[in-house]
Amino acid sequence: MSTGSHAIGRLILQLRRLERQPRTFGEGGALTPSEIHTIDAIGSEGSMLMSELAKRLGVTKGAVTQVIARLHEKELVDRVHDPDDFRVILVSLSEKGKSSFQAHRELHEKFYQDLYAQFDPKEIEIFEACVDKLVAYLQP
Repeated sequence: MSTGSHAIGRLILQLRRLERQPRTFGEGGALTPSEIHTIDAIGSEGSMLMSELAKRLGVTKGAVTQVIARLHEKELVDRVHDPDDFRVILVSLSEKGKSSFQAHRELHEKFYQDLYAQFDPKEIEIFEACVDKLVAYLQP
């Protein structure tokens, strides 16, 4: 196996480790990766249908329902019935949820600023092209 293969393997393992650790974002307290990714998906839209949220996250409606229940209990999301169809639930971020959404966005911005400070523009261009190819290769 080549050194590149080992480097990619180490990168994947490190990303998996990061994805398992709860972190604190704003006023939301400790949030799991699935919780903050759900907050991020809702925050980019304002409010959305539970079914749209499941599709965006690539998970089942049952999985989204469980995460939303936890986030609602933590007072990070609001659930309301769609005025046009009472069977449909719309989810949106509470003020506390918006704080977590913003803190998550700021963390990502700082991460990218710090990362890009390590590379010159040509290295960034090559890195982004390599990541795009790796992501495309890993798509099911």
